[in-house]
Amino acid sequence: MASNIKQNLRILIEEWQKRPPPLIKPRELKIDKWFRDEGINKIVSVVGFRRCGKTFLLLDFAQRKGKDNCLYLNLEDERLPKTTEVLTELTNVIKEYYGAKKIFLLLDEIQEIPLWSRWARRVNETGLYNLVLSGSSSKLSSAEIPTELRGRTVTETVFPLSYFEFRDWRGLDGPLLLREYLAYGGFPEIVLADVGKKALLLDEYFQTFLTRDIFERYKIRQQQAMGDLIRLLIASPYYTFGKLGTTLKTAGYEIGKGTVAKYLSYLTSSFFLRPLEIHTAKVKSRIQHPKKSYFTDTFFLSRAGNFSENFGRLMEEAVAGYYFRQRLSDPNFDFYYCKDVAGREVDFVLRKSQRVEKLVQVSCIHSAMEINERELVALERASDELGCHNLSLITWDYDGVIKRKNKEIRCLPLIGFFDSVRNDVFS
Repeated sequence: MASNIKQNLRILIEEWQKRPPPLIKPRELKIDKWFRDEGINKIVSVVGFRRCGKTFLLLDFAQRKGKDNCLYLNLEDERLPKTTEVLTELTNVIKEYYGAKKIFLLLDEIQEIPLWSRWARRVNETGLYNLVLSGSSSKLSSAEIPTELRGRTVTETVFPLSYFEFRDWRGLDGPLLLREYLAYGGFPEIVLADVGKKALLLDEYFQTFLTRDIFERYKIRQQQAMGDLIRLLIASPYYTFGKLGTTLKTAGYEIGKGTVAKYLSYLTSSFFLRPLEIHTAKVKSRIQHPKKSYFTDTFFLSRAGNFSENFGRLMEEAVAGYYFRQRLSDPNFDFYYCKDVAGREVDFVLRKSQRVEKLVQVSCIHSAMEINERELVALERASDELGCHNLSLITWDYDGVIKRKNKEIRCLPLIGFFDSVRNDVFS
């Protein structure tokens, strides 16, 4: 067994050394910053949803550092058994090719290997390699990292392309391009695919995600129930464990609230579902109130129904995506939604250093005349209650200021919003 593993590792290393570098389009996210200080010896974990660009981020890094200084391996390769022995033998085989040279060791989907975290700690402590680990599970992220790696890792989360990355890749601009971005999302391969193939490829992504990252990884028995749970999440912007469980029981599934909660945790850990809590001072209230459901890419929402009917929600989804990015890049930033007793909602309450900094609504409008009065009243009431007077309404293309009594609401087109947050997220 050991000899077969060694031989296959040699084959993979030689393939890496001989393989011509792929054509890689640049991304705004870089991991180089973690290796600029020789005194910092951290394992870099690169995580994110399947096919959102983690592998190409690693390959781009390898090209800039020089392939002779890096080794990339995909541990999902069928020639490698899913055993700890693969990692144990890897360090021995590397010495055959690189000697005592300190290289960047880039390992994709390492969570497929048992006891990977213990191996990573031991190898990191030797100082022989700079470890970059990648995977489509949050078990590699700093929030869920195994105990033995606490304090030894830093995490970079890869999202689908931002609008500006999407625009640069496509080499175009304008409203039609923005509509395409909202409809088909920002998965790198999809962005460059012909329009007629996009939906088919994205459906294949979704089925692969379900099969490999959910059904197989978590050994789901009630697969149809999980599929219908996802449909419910997409169809409704709010959810509670109890309501989802009741709906599934009504549909004939024998499933309890605990199982629903567990299934939702799987979807979150796989970066598919991104829940947003209500803004309230009491933790208990945040837990008990319905959560809003957002997803890793706008496509998963657009596939649920008529595009024009979902357009406002797609805009909101895209805005939320930037705030989720900012939450990861800025430890002082957080955001929620809020709703008053009359059911009037403000889409986003932005907090900075525990203080409410801004209130944001999102609406698909083209002029001030189209603005729903309820949305303006919701902003006014929340402004009074939270003591925040920085009010914003993100629109499709209306740019202006609405004055209401002693308040001003800044209306900003969606493209203008993307421009305004770019430095906050990618600086």
